[in-house]
Amino acid sequence: MPQPGASLLSYRAAIPLSNRTLARLADLIRARRAERRCRWRRLSAGRQALLVLAHLRNGDTYTQLASGFSIGTATAWRYVRESVDLLAALAEDLHAAVARAGRLAYAILDATLIPIDRLADQKPYYSGKHRRHGLNVQVLADPIGRLVWASPALPGAVHDLTIGLIDALTSAGVQVLADKGYQGAGGTIRTPFKRHRYRPRLSSGQKAVNRSHARIRAMGERAVATLKTWKVLAKLRCCPHRATAIVQAVLTLEAIETDRHSG
Repeated sequence: MPQPGASLLSYRAAIPLSNRTLARLADLIRARRAERRCRWRRLSAGRQALLVLAHLRNGDTYTQLASGFSIGTATAWRYVRESVDLLAALAEDLHAAVARAGRLAYAILDATLIPIDRLADQKPYYSGKHRRHGLNVQVLADPIGRLVWASPALPGAVHDLTIGLIDALTSAGVQVLADKGYQGAGGTIRTPFKRHRYRPRLSSGQKAVNRSHARIRAMGERAVATLKTWKVLAKLRCCPHRATAIVQAVLTLEAIETDRHSG
């Protein structure tokens, strides 16, 4: 923290995103302002879009944003919240994601934990698997590891098998490769063989299948990495109930980056 009487230094930072993404977000903000008939804002639509991308992609805090854009911290918070909600409203729902996955040869399903600050009501958010507090997000990838969809964020204590995404994929007949955490899912979910304590060791054939399965499934880790390139998800410092909107906003921005929303 700065010493009493010290001034805050502002700085410029690069944001590794395309101008198309900035322009698309600025258009959304501009349309919302016209809808609400806003006559004046501290920042233009383009500057607000830049501020939001700095927060989501670079993980800049509200204090840093306020200093860099010469606005108040509360104003920075309000700009981010407004823009996240606009972006989240454009994200694909479960039905659309499953329909897109159905056009793939197969999909890869993985789970990731988004760390959060500790809360007063900690128990629902504690993941025994990861041994930390966080939010559970399921990530769906295509065969080459591109991000297809991410589920709503649920408390870390929620098991992977309870997510509705699995039932939807099975009902649509989508062939899915997943890790051992999804064993017992059934349907079209394919998991590696798992050795049980009181059963014979895995055969050489089963081990070979597991190695092949792991090589293919490893591509799904690219989708998780893509999600985590948005540094706001490195550790959420907001209310956990806002996590789903943030994940959905990131999905929309990632779709714009990959030109799914062009035209």
